Amino acid sequence: MPSLTIDFFHDVVCCWCFNISSRLRDLAAEFDLDVRHRTFVLQASPAEMAARWGSPEGARAIILGHWAGCRGVSDRPERIDIDAMRAARFDYPHGMTAALGCKAAERLGGQAAHWDMFDRLQRAHLGEARNVADPGTVLRIARDLGFEATAFAEVFDDPATLRAVEADRQHARANQVRSIPALIVRETGARLVNGSREDLAAQLRAALDRGVEKARP
Repeated sequence: MPSLTIDFFHDVVCCWCFNISSRLRDLAAEFDLDVRHRTFVLQASPAEMAARWGSPEGARAIILGHWAGCRGVSDRPERIDIDAMRAARFDYPHGMTAALGCKAAERLGGQAAHWDMFDRLQRAHLGEARNVADPGTVLRIARDLGFEATAFAEVFDDPATLRAVEADRQHARANQVRSIPALIVRETGARLVNGSREDLAAQLRAALDRGVEKARP
């Protein structure tokens, strides 16, 4: 039985989620965590991107400013290629297509498959300047991860996969999650604060202590 269960709310196009995901992978083994992945799509379409950011050029400029801040505190700054995304010939992508890819992977292979898909799509987005809003990109990455192409495509297009993404959004609303990355400890309801690996480890130790206290008669 895992020591703690963590709900991890994230979006493939969120640079800060990249930092947290790599740290959480290390901590999951150290603390015997059960990480449950929850998609949280910041913008779900080009129209939502326009409503949030204005022009595509404005979106790219502002978001890449966030990338710079994220890279400055990343454990793996070499994997965040700002210049490549600045030069990309497509508009900065929304997160819905990638979220569907993550949920399709989860439906086929469980939470571990969701995490592998999430991390691989983030690498494609942040380090390779690939368009993760293009279904073709997601399907190619699924094949590279070992999914059977036809089976993955069917689940990716299945309306139930979109409903699973919406179910995660409803779960976020129920837990008053309004920004990401968000990490919630199910056993105590504690919310971990985005920080370094050492900060997160300290918070997990405190959550374990609270869990022990709560379990005492």
